[in-house]
Amino acid sequence: MIRYYKTLGGRTEKISEYAVGCWINCTNPTEEEIEYLISNFSLDPEFARSALDEEESSHVDSEDENVLMIVDSPVVNKAGKNLTYYTMPLSIIITPENIITISLKENSIIEEFSESLIRNVSIEDKNRFALQIMLRMAGKYLQYLKQINKITERVEDKLKKTMKNEELMQFLEIEKSLVYFSASLRAIRGMIGKLKRGKYIKFNEEEHELIEDLSIEFTQAQEMSEIYMSILSSTMDTFSSVISNNLNVVMKILASITLISSMPTIISGIYGMNNPGIPLMEYWWAPFIIMGVLSFGVWALLKKKNML
Repeated sequence: MIRYYKTLGGRTEKISEYAVGCWINCTNPTEEEIEYLISNFSLDPEFARSALDEEESSHVDSEDENVLMIVDSPVVNKAGKNLTYYTMPLSIIITPENIITISLKENSIIEEFSESLIRNVSIEDKNRFALQIMLRMAGKYLQYLKQINKITERVEDKLKKTMKNEELMQFLEIEKSLVYFSASLRAIRGMIGKLKRGKYIKFNEEEHELIEDLSIEFTQAQEMSEIYMSILSSTMDTFSSVISNNLNVVMKILASITLISSMPTIISGIYGMNNPGIPLMEYWWAPFIIMGVLSFGVWALLKKKNML
């Protein structure tokens, strides 16, 4: 689907048809829409199709007078009771007359701009608009990372009370999300480094300040993701050791109970034999006394060895 937007009266407004200087937002495009973009805006076919590859990593490229920026955008998805986080490529193409964004799915960041939820936006200033999209993206990364940290703390509290596979699987999902974020943020920082050098786009002084803000925000996001990933890894190792230790304790107790309970079985087996030579055979109470003494003796010995 292709939509067109312009800045009218300080707000981002949807317009019914194409106009010079507008923002062209393309979501989950059909092959016909891709061909339309290629033919009408002289785009390199790879530029138009790059965002349709979910494995595409963040980078910047140029062809003729068009500049392509692929940025991995953070996405949150609700699966049942749990939230899962991943990244999805967003193409930002700056042409001499327009700015074009292409994404495979609906993007919350693009929706915020299209619904005029972001202030001080001017679509006509294409370079600044592209940087503002990326700056909002950095804010989303930080927001989602804070959410991930809160989810981690909540799952950790549950694990302290009860060791269930559900919480452990949730830890695994969180770890996967952090790995996706960390890899994407690393690639984005590399792309920002190229933009700083001014090889692809010539920025003015105000735009350079925006790039510096971008660099700081994405650096902070990457550091947060790596810190959270390190904490999560240590937490998982700790709980793994706790679970293993609890299992050992249970097995030790069960083995001790089995050993104690085997004493009455042994004695009853001996006195159940039809053999007059067994000591104290004539006393009916003797086996019970022996069972009690042996069971208590084994219990005392295990207790002394700290096995109970």
